[in-house]
Amino acid sequence: MSVCRIPWLLALLVPAMALARPLDDAPVPAPTPIQAAAPAPAAPPSPAQILAIPAPLQALLQQRVIAPGYGREQRVERLVHLIFDDDGMGLRYDPYATQTLTETWENRRANCLSFTLLFVTLARAAGIDARVQEVAQVVTWYEDEGVIYNVGHVNAGVNFRGRMAVVDLDRNVLYDRYGPQPVSEQRALAHFYNNRGAMHLTDGDPVQARAYLQAALAQDPAFVSGWNNLGVLDARSGNLAQAEHDYRIALQLKPRNAASLTNAAALYRRLGDSRQAALLAKRLQQVQRDDPFAQFRLGNQAEQRHDYAAAIRYYRQAVRLYDSAHQFHFGLARVYFLAGDNRRASREMARARDLAGDTGAALKARYQAKLDSLARWRQHAAGIN
Repeated sequence: MSVCRIPWLLALLVPAMALARPLDDAPVPAPTPIQAAAPAPAAPPSPAQILAIPAPLQALLQQRVIAPGYGREQRVERLVHLIFDDDGMGLRYDPYATQTLTETWENRRANCLSFTLLFVTLARAAGIDARVQEVAQVVTWYEDEGVIYNVGHVNAGVNFRGRMAVVDLDRNVLYDRYGPQPVSEQRALAHFYNNRGAMHLTDGDPVQARAYLQAALAQDPAFVSGWNNLGVLDARSGNLAQAEHDYRIALQLKPRNAASLTNAAALYRRLGDSRQAALLAKRLQQVQRDDPFAQFRLGNQAEQRHDYAAAIRYYRQAVRLYDSAHQFHFGLARVYFLAGDNRRASREMARARDLAGDTGAALKARYQAKLDSLARWRQHAAGIN
C-alpha cells in the first residue's frame, strides 16, 4: 500500500485569516448561503453518487470475495487483494484524488479518504462490519527525507468479534493519543465535500469551492474544518463579516482548534483589532505548548531554517509530551547531530530504534544503520582529536 500524504483537513494549506466578537452559547446555525457570481456552480455529486459501486466492480466483488463463501477474515484479505493487486483494481496512491467510487474505479487512483470510502463501502457489501474512522492529528514518516505534519487523517476499521482492526493506506503514520475514532456516514461525506471544496479554493474557483463547502456543512453542521475553510473562502472574497461569522462558529464548536485560531487572529489583524488578535494568538500559543504534534511541527520548521537550538527545544518538548513516538526521538537525534552533539544524537537514535520495534523490521533497520553511522562518526572524530 502506498503512503497517504493529504489530510482531509486542508485549512492549514491555505492563507490564514479570520474571527471577532466573544463567542456565545447560541446553537450552531446552518451555513449561510452567499450570493455567488455567475456562472452558477456545478452541483456536487449526491451521497448516493459518491458511494455507488460501479457494476464491473460489483461483479468482481461478487466473484472474488462474496461467492466463494469465505469467513470474515478471509473476505477482508481477499478484498484487500482485489483493491491493490494488478489483476484486480491495481489501486495506486494519488494525494489529490478525492473521488467518488466510480471515479476511483475508472482511474485506479485514490487518496486516504477515497480509499477509505471505497474499502468501507465494498466491505459492507460483502457482509463485513466496517466503518470510517478519523484521527485528529498525525505525523507521516518518509524514508530518509524527514516527516510531513498533517492535521488529520482517515482510515477504515473492521470489527472482528468485538476487536477492531485498522486498514490504513499509511503504515508509517503516528496517531495522536486518541487514535482512530469512528464517524458517521454523514461525517465521512462531509470530509469528501470539504476536501473538494478546499481543492477548488486553492485552484482559484471560489464559486465551486463554496458549493462543496456548503455541501459539507449540510452533511454535518458541526464539522469544524468545513466552517474554517468557509471562513478562508469568505476572507479571500473580501466578505470579512461573513468570515468572522464562520470562524466564530468554528471556535464555538472547538475552542482549541489551531487552524481556526490562526485564521481568526489573522483576520482580526486585518480588521485592525489588535486586542482580539493578541488574545487569540495567546490562546493559540497555549494550545501549541500542550500539543506534542504542534511542538514537533515547530521543531521541524526550525530545523528547516537551520535554527538547531530552537529545533532542539521544540523536539524535546514534543518528546516530553509524547515519549513513545519514535518519530519525535528521531527528529531530536537529527538536530542534535546537526548541532554537533553526537553523544545525545546517539542516545535519541537508540531510543527511536527501540520504539520502532513494532512498526516493522525495515524501519528499525534504518534506525540501526543511522546509529551505526553515528558510532563510526564519533570514533573518527575521536581519532582526529
